Amino acid sequence: MNLLDKLWKRGKDFLGVEYPILCGAMTWVSTYDLVKAVSDNGAFGILAGGNMPPEMLGQELDKCIANIKKPFAVNLITIAPNFKAQYEIVKKKDVPFVVFAGNFPKREDVVGMKDAGKKTIAFASNDTSAHQQIRYGIDALVLEGNEAGGHIGYVSTMILLQQVLYQFDQVPVFVAGGIGTGKMMANIVLMGAAGVQLGTRFVLTDECQVHPNFKKAFIRAHARHAIAAPQYDPRIPVVAVRAIKNKGSEEFGKIQLKLIRDLEEGKVTKEQAQYEVESFWIGALRKAAVDGDVDNGSLMAGQSVGLFHDIKPIRKVIDDLISDANNELQRIKNIVNS
Repeated sequence: MNLLDKLWKRGKDFLGVEYPILCGAMTWVSTYDLVKAVSDNGAFGILAGGNMPPEMLGQELDKCIANIKKPFAVNLITIAPNFKAQYEIVKKKDVPFVVFAGNFPKREDVVGMKDAGKKTIAFASNDTSAHQQIRYGIDALVLEGNEAGGHIGYVSTMILLQQVLYQFDQVPVFVAGGIGTGKMMANIVLMGAAGVQLGTRFVLTDECQVHPNFKKAFIRAHARHAIAAPQYDPRIPVVAVRAIKNKGSEEFGKIQLKLIRDLEEGKVTKEQAQYEVESFWIGALRKAAVDGDVDNGSLMAGQSVGLFHDIKPIRKVIDDLISDANNELQRIKNIVNS
């Protein structure tokens, strides 16, 4: 057993895969094809539930169950309009893992899935949420820093490592947000992580079925172009979303301002306003990832997008990560022993 295998053995055993590298669930991106390709190459695939109609989600899960030989997960966005219906579908399916995203799951959400025989994973964007999810009985945490793409928290990976990873060992903790190289991956697991999660890197793979324009936008982008959407009014709670700046992100600001006016005039409730916000992101992401409208759609990406400049097969991506991680660990070992 090499040093990398020793360091992330807890993650390997928990997930039941060769490499505890999670492919972060990305709505309209993490489809069956990507999940299977990731799994076939030894990592951990996660199907994105997004706001998929329940019947369609059931069909996608049936394909995963029938054709994927290793454990995989389905990601459910707790603030998505279809969440409750999706939840009931997933409970009945032979899905080994459920990842709760978008916002923190309620205790009954966690308990319900565990009672249905599934292992549960939730995100931790600070120490308080980590403590809460552990009390709820969550089986593992993904510590996701602000550098990540899509729905994000407000604290950087650097702080969360100290605030969460170093403080909680009751459950396996995986780290996400800004990770794009094997060298960084090695240092993260050396700090105690059970494994890592990458999302943006897997968009730029041959097997990812997004529109070519979507991939081209990622290749052209620099890290500074992936910005977090602001919340203009606390009455309309916006779970921050990081995406490459374009006309679509500017439109989101205009929508928020309109909803604030509608809220003040009594035309919408807080719940309706938040529904509109989430519906915007789901539709805008489809516009970019599926239709290829990268000017007006949402280009959800982490700041690690600035690290990637080519499209590779998933096998090559994983091989490079593992090779670079092992080289980094050997470099550190040589320094310590010199």
